Amino acid sequence: MDPELEAFVPFLPHTDLSDPVTAREVFAERAAARPVPDLSDLEIEDRTVPADPDVPVRIYRPHGARGAVVWMHGGGFVFGDVETEHPWAARLAQGSGAVVVSVGYRRAPENPYPAALDDVYAVLGWLAGHAADLGIDPDRIAVGGHSAGANLAAGTALRARDQQGPAIRFQLLNEPGLDDRQDTWSQRNFTDTPWQNREKVTLAWRHYLAGRSATPYAAPAREEDLSGLPPAYLAAAEFDPLRDEIIGYALRLLRAGVPVELHQWPGTFHGSQAIMSAAVSQRQIAELCAALRRAVTD
Repeated sequence: MDPELEAFVPFLPHTDLSDPVTAREVFAERAAARPVPDLSDLEIEDRTVPADPDVPVRIYRPHGARGAVVWMHGGGFVFGDVETEHPWAARLAQGSGAVVVSVGYRRAPENPYPAALDDVYAVLGWLAGHAADLGIDPDRIAVGGHSAGANLAAGTALRARDQQGPAIRFQLLNEPGLDDRQDTWSQRNFTDTPWQNREKVTLAWRHYLAGRSATPYAAPAREEDLSGLPPAYLAAAEFDPLRDEIIGYALRLLRAGVPVELHQWPGTFHGSQAIMSAAVSQRQIAELCAALRRAVTD
């Protein structure tokens, strides 16, 4: 493990997904203590997207932005919201020059699949329909997220393709959870890795699916035909149960003719880019921003 990250492992907060309410409180408390970057160069606005039910979003608009990303926070489908995602959404907007629409999707287990996906898809449709009002090019809209949020981005890309929905220019998938079957080598063997382990992944899927059979929109790795999807950037952490399904999905996208950039970060664990003092974390965040900038801004 990267020594700068390893030093922080004993201080990681404990989030027990078997107790969603407490997990949310612990995560929110920890997130509130993180530094927020200087936001003077961003226009930030909270809005509500009309849907059933309405979906809260927070919009980060850099000066002169032409492209945008519908961005989803992580949290195992259970915790996280636009407040906990605030520092990261702001950094993404500043680093990429793109409008970031951070989505406050409904969370499991109170709202299992497909509630969160429906929320994200509604925001995508709203953004495409209001692109001119936001001063962005409707042909420069991406979807992206971290962990469970990246799952929702990948599922949204599949749904938009199948339903002839809004055009998506790019997928920014940071450490996505893609496969509920948990049968890869990393899923079977990483039972005690920091922050994320096999047990947590199992609980996340249990909350999200709530006993339902997984469809490809819920678990994108189950989709047999990946052709016709938008170009994608995928990032994986070395010591993460999700690692091998991410790499496998990237390879399948490539075989289906989808342009892919894949980055497997050595010495990292799931979510370790939140440890901003580590050089590798700074590189990870810079790469995410650069990938989005190349896709929708340049």
